[in-house]
Amino acid sequence: MAEHVIAIDQGTTSTRAIVFDARGSIVTSAQREHEQIFPKAGWVEHDPEEIWTNTAWVLDSVLEQSGLTAGDIAGIGVTNQRETAIVWDRRTGRPVANAIVWQDTRTQQRIDRLSADGGVDRFADTTGLPLATYFSASKIAWILDNIDGARAAAEAGDLLFGTPDSWVIWKLTGGREHITDVTNASRTLLMDLETLDWSEEMLRVWDIPRGMLPGIRSSSAVVGEASEPAAAAGIPIAGILGDQQAATFGQAAFEPGESKNTYGTGNFLLVGTGTQIVRSGNGLITTVAYRIGDEPARYALEGSIAVTGSLVQWLRDNLGLIRSSDEVEELAGGVEDAGGAYFVPAFSGLFAPHWRPDARGAIVGLTRYVNRHHIARAALESTAFQSWDVIEAVEADTGHRLEEIRVDGGMTKNDLLMQFQADILGIPVVRPKVVETTALGAAYAAGLATAVWADHDELRAHWREDRRFEPAMGDDERDRRRRLWRKAVSKSLDWVDDDARVLMGTVDD
Repeated sequence: MAEHVIAIDQGTTSTRAIVFDARGSIVTSAQREHEQIFPKAGWVEHDPEEIWTNTAWVLDSVLEQSGLTAGDIAGIGVTNQRETAIVWDRRTGRPVANAIVWQDTRTQQRIDRLSADGGVDRFADTTGLPLATYFSASKIAWILDNIDGARAAAEAGDLLFGTPDSWVIWKLTGGREHITDVTNASRTLLMDLETLDWSEEMLRVWDIPRGMLPGIRSSSAVVGEASEPAAAAGIPIAGILGDQQAATFGQAAFEPGESKNTYGTGNFLLVGTGTQIVRSGNGLITTVAYRIGDEPARYALEGSIAVTGSLVQWLRDNLGLIRSSDEVEELAGGVEDAGGAYFVPAFSGLFAPHWRPDARGAIVGLTRYVNRHHIARAALESTAFQSWDVIEAVEADTGHRLEEIRVDGGMTKNDLLMQFQADILGIPVVRPKVVETTALGAAYAAGLATAVWADHDELRAHWREDRRFEPAMGDDERDRRRRLWRKAVSKSLDWVDDDARVLMGTVDD
């Protein structure tokens, strides 16, 4: 019996493939970054063809490095950046435009028009989501309305839509499978949370032909078989999860009340609510956590933060303060605090719990004393403050204080950030031995469907703690820092108006 699983992790900045063994340990991995395309202020795009080329390359690489063949692999699990919209021609297999990334804000005016009648929560009862540029629906509509011939082709049944999981699986299967899973479908603003099917009302609102949409499947089930690249031919595709749901799965946070916070391009806190759909009154998203086979779907509350790890990239690429992202901890560690500076990275507005698209990035509290070390530290601290914002909202919604928070993702390797996170939250921050829990969760989903693992209890037994960061900041200092953070956030609001839209080239959508 095959006892290895491959996870494909198609993320915002790169694509990885990781081989896991039956103990949930990493055998080998390969990774390739793809280009971040910024045609205008507020526009963020990726090249879907580059994403697929990278996917094929990392798959080939891990099979070659591990010495394993397709017959040694029980299944492939796919996890992906959510909400990013790709539209392609089913006849040619080619995208009609670049992918519009989840961070993109070009559709804000359409969102504003819809919100004017019923508010941002106008469709939340159906979808669990606020009206925001974050989600896929407005991106699909933009492509149909702005790419020559796209709407006519869609209405003729020639165009397909998918988030990156759908695109990758369509390419893996040689165009045989056009599918997604419930977690990714729940992020489109098009799925009914209760029926787990596409909502006819939402399709009418956005004027999107139903024939464009992928079939919705469970997160853990055999849904097809790879035919590309050749080395992977014959491997079952057995797991699909949006990246944050996959990270929750990888943390073995299966039960109501269990949570995790992922530190990646953005930060994403998920708290499980079981089979109950819980509506947030404090700016959180209601989303599908996972579905195993024919079992009932499990749901979660989520706090989504747009800019955390990507702020470190911004320090590297836009300001040149560091040569590599790993250097930020040393730079920030050159000072004891941020020197009174606060950095609100509202590059795409503020997501949860504020949902303020009019906000933009701000550095406040600057004096002549502040230097590059303080700026780097303020950037890291902004991640911890934003996480506190969403955890406070979770505790308000659930009525329960979190006793600790499990963390994962690339930024958790930064001990300075993890200690400051514990200090600002006032609770322990727990880092697992395997911090690549997004890929691990996709592997778990595929392995459950192919009998590599028997049940949730077996997966829980794999989880191991690496380090626990205990809060060391006094209550008065913690309260002072939180109060100043709130003041800094208030300074970032109400920036985007008609004048700003003219400068950004987004007056007309």
